[in-house]
Amino acid sequence: MEPVPSREIADMAGAAALPRKNGELVFDEAWQGRIFGMTVAMSHEASFAWREFQAQLIAEIAHAEREGESTSYYERWLHAFEQLLTDKGLIDAAALAERTRDFESGRRDDVF
Repeated sequence: MEPVPSREIADMAGAAALPRKNGELVFDEAWQGRIFGMTVAMSHEASFAWREFQAQLIAEIAHAEREGESTSYYERWLHAFEQLLTDKGLIDAAALAERTRDFESGRRDDVF
Protein backbone atom coordinates (compact mmCIF):
# COMPACT_ATOMS: atom_id res chain seq x y z
CA MET A 1 0.00 0.00 0.00
CA GLU A 2 1.20 3.48 -0.75
CA PRO A 3 1.16 6.09 2.01
CA VAL A 4 -1.89 8.32 1.99
CA PRO A 5 -1.30 11.75 0.46
CA SER A 6 -1.98 14.45 3.06
CA ARG A 7 -4.30 16.26 0.62
CA GLU A 8 -6.54 13.19 0.59
CA ILE A 9 -7.07 13.63 4.32
CA ALA A 10 -7.43 17.41 4.20
CA ASP A 11 -9.87 17.28 1.29
CA MET A 12 -12.38 14.89 2.86
CA ALA A 13 -15.81 16.28 2.00
CA GLY A 14 -19.44 15.85 3.01
CA ALA A 15 -20.32 14.21 6.31
CA ALA A 16 -16.77 12.83 6.61
CA ALA A 17 -15.16 16.30 6.40
CA LEU A 18 -12.94 17.12 9.36
CA PRO A 19 -14.27 19.76 11.80
CA ARG A 20 -12.49 23.06 11.22
CA LYS A 21 -12.55 26.60 12.48
CA ASN A 22 -10.78 29.28 10.46
CA GLY A 23 -9.23 26.50 8.38
CA GLU A 24 -7.64 24.75 11.38
CA LEU A 25 -8.63 21.32 12.68
CA VAL A 26 -10.80 21.46 15.79
CA PHE A 27 -10.45 18.98 18.65
CA ASP A 28 -12.62 19.57 21.71
CA GLU A 29 -10.74 17.01 23.82
CA ALA A 30 -7.22 15.57 23.80
CA TRP A 31 -8.40 12.06 22.91
CA GLN A 32 -9.86 13.39 19.64
CA GLY A 33 -6.50 14.66 18.47
CA ARG A 34 -4.89 11.39 19.54
CA ILE A 35 -7.32 9.20 17.61
CA PHE A 36 -6.94 11.42 14.55
CA GLY A 37 -3.15 11.11 14.78
CA MET A 38 -3.26 7.35 15.33
CA THR A 39 -5.50 6.88 12.30
CA VAL A 40 -3.29 8.98 10.04
CA ALA A 41 -0.11 7.32 11.35
CA MET A 42 -1.44 3.81 10.80
CA SER A 43 -2.53 4.72 7.31
CA HIS A 44 0.92 6.17 6.58
CA GLU A 45 2.49 2.98 7.92
CA ALA A 46 0.33 1.09 5.38
CA SER A 47 -1.71 -0.76 8.00
CA PHE A 48 -4.70 0.15 5.82
CA ALA A 49 -5.52 2.36 2.86
CA TRP A 50 -6.92 5.78 3.72
CA ARG A 51 -9.85 5.14 1.41
CA GLU A 52 -10.72 2.07 3.50
CA PHE A 53 -10.91 4.20 6.62
CA GLN A 54 -12.84 6.93 4.84
CA ALA A 55 -15.41 4.40 3.60
CA GLN A 56 -15.73 2.98 7.14
CA LEU A 57 -16.20 6.49 8.57
CA ILE A 58 -18.88 7.37 6.02
CA ALA A 59 -20.69 4.11 6.82
CA GLU A 60 -20.47 4.82 10.55
CA ILE A 61 -21.83 8.35 10.12
CA ALA A 62 -24.71 7.07 7.97
CA HIS A 63 -25.50 4.33 10.51
CA ALA A 64 -25.50 6.80 13.43
CA GLU A 65 -27.78 9.17 11.53
CA ARG A 66 -30.20 6.36 10.58
CA GLU A 67 -30.35 5.23 14.20
CA GLY A 68 -30.75 8.79 15.50
CA GLU A 69 -27.61 8.49 17.62
CA SER A 70 -26.37 11.73 19.12
CA THR A 71 -22.69 10.80 19.03
CA SER A 72 -20.05 13.35 18.14
CA TYR A 73 -18.01 13.33 14.95
CA TYR A 74 -14.94 11.96 16.73
CA GLU A 75 -16.96 9.28 18.56
CA ARG A 76 -18.03 8.10 15.11
CA TRP A 77 -14.41 8.40 13.93
CA LEU A 78 -13.26 6.27 16.89
CA HIS A 79 -15.87 3.61 16.21
CA ALA A 80 -14.93 3.51 12.50
CA PHE A 81 -11.24 3.21 13.41
CA GLU A 82 -11.86 0.42 15.91
CA GLN A 83 -14.09 -1.44 13.45
CA LEU A 84 -11.50 -1.20 10.68
CA LEU A 85 -8.73 -2.44 12.98
CA THR A 86 -10.77 -5.44 14.11
CA ASP A 87 -12.00 -6.22 10.58
CA LYS A 88 -8.40 -6.25 9.32
CA GLY A 89 -7.21 -8.36 12.26
CA LEU A 90 -4.90 -5.61 13.52
CA ILE A 91 -6.41 -5.79 17.00
CA ASP A 92 -8.34 -8.49 18.77
CA ALA A 93 -11.93 -7.48 19.58
CA ALA A 94 -11.67 -8.95 23.11
CA ALA A 95 -8.45 -7.01 23.84
CA LEU A 96 -10.05 -3.83 22.54
CA ALA A 97 -13.12 -4.37 24.75
CA GLU A 98 -10.91 -4.99 27.80
CA ARG A 99 -8.84 -1.85 27.16
CA THR A 100 -12.04 0.19 26.72
CA ARG A 101 -13.39 -1.09 30.05
CA ASP A 102 -10.07 -0.16 31.72
CA PHE A 103 -10.34 3.43 30.49
CA GLU A 104 -14.04 3.74 31.31
CA SER A 105 -13.57 2.40 34.84
CA GLY A 106 -10.56 4.61 35.54
CA ARG A 107 -8.25 1.60 36.02
CA ARG A 108 -6.14 2.93 33.17
CA ASP A 109 -5.08 6.55 32.94
CA ASP A 110 -5.68 8.22 29.58
CA VAL A 111 -2.27 9.93 29.69
CA PHE A 112 0.21 8.03 27.57
